[in-house]
Amino acid sequence: MKSRMLILFLSIQLIFVNLSYSQQTAEKSLEETTALFQKQDPLSLRLNFSIKDVKRNTNDSTYIQSTLAYKNEDSLWKSLKIKLRARGNYRRENCYYVPLKLKIKKSISKGTLFEGNKKLKVVLPCLIAKNNDDYVLKEYLAYRLYALISPYHYKTRLVNIEFIEDKGQRTKEHQLMGFLIEDLDKIAERHDGRDLGRIVHPLQQDAITSLQNDYFQYLIANTDFSTKQQHNEKLLFINNKYICIPFDFDMSGLVNAEYAMVSNIQNLSGNITGVTDRIYKGYKRDEVLMQKVRQDFLNHKTEMLKAVDDLREYFQDTTQFEKAKEFVIDFFEILESDKKFQKNIVGRVRTR
Repeated sequence: MKSRMLILFLSIQLIFVNLSYSQQTAEKSLEETTALFQKQDPLSLRLNFSIKDVKRNTNDSTYIQSTLAYKNEDSLWKSLKIKLRARGNYRRENCYYVPLKLKIKKSISKGTLFEGNKKLKVVLPCLIAKNNDDYVLKEYLAYRLYALISPYHYKTRLVNIEFIEDKGQRTKEHQLMGFLIEDLDKIAERHDGRDLGRIVHPLQQDAITSLQNDYFQYLIANTDFSTKQQHNEKLLFINNKYICIPFDFDMSGLVNAEYAMVSNIQNLSGNITGVTDRIYKGYKRDEVLMQKVRQDFLNHKTEMLKAVDDLREYFQDTTQFEKAKEFVIDFFEILESDKKFQKNIVGRVRTR
């Protein structure tokens, strides 16, 4: 009897310790998240540059000078000098708009909403087409879904962009929806880690976070990544573990953009014909861990579906929203069925 009481007492203590630790972790994460990413309501931005100039005259190390304006809490426009460049080889060649990388000097951002962010990514639509903002919303949703399942993720924020395009002797104004992504260094700072900068075989990477990534990529039906070649993946070294951080989900089935295609970076054990077809790309892991991560996703089902619903008001095409939600629901139907889980995930694991 005494032994049982002691076990019960220790169990209760452990629960309180875990709750306290979780609270401290959440508070630490909020403290170490810059003001820019502590809110999720869309931020109004204004950008002015030449797309032709950015495409032709910038690269990984070459930026052009520009100005970024944003609307503060008092609805007043504030501006700061920045440098920007195009990123992404595919979009540079195939899209009208290009995703951007911004640099802001510490001295310039001090005292502004952008303080603490020396580097930022800006995701924009690809083409000038109807409902293009909806594709951006769905890629933003992918980041939000991963943030619910893994503590090791990029902070993001929606933005409404007034883009004034320089076209020689005239200008053209575009109203776009996009989102900001923090720099990898901010994730490393938040978790006391460091950017590894080299390739590590997937089976040497942390098993739990690798499984979270693998299930997530299966959720969004993404083939445009490789944990082995580190394509659209970054590695951080945190607490003596190699942690993978995924990014760039515009080729996924969840987004289902008009230009999306199945990636040639495959190493798949089966065939798929389109981007909305799911196929598991994860490596073989301990079945206990696979079940643990499976249950963790199921435990977050309500939160994930709420994350989808929270974006409903921003969609221009309700059909796009409904398809995105149904796509997420289909994933959970696979996880909820032992037979489907065994066939589509466990039965598809890679051994090399």
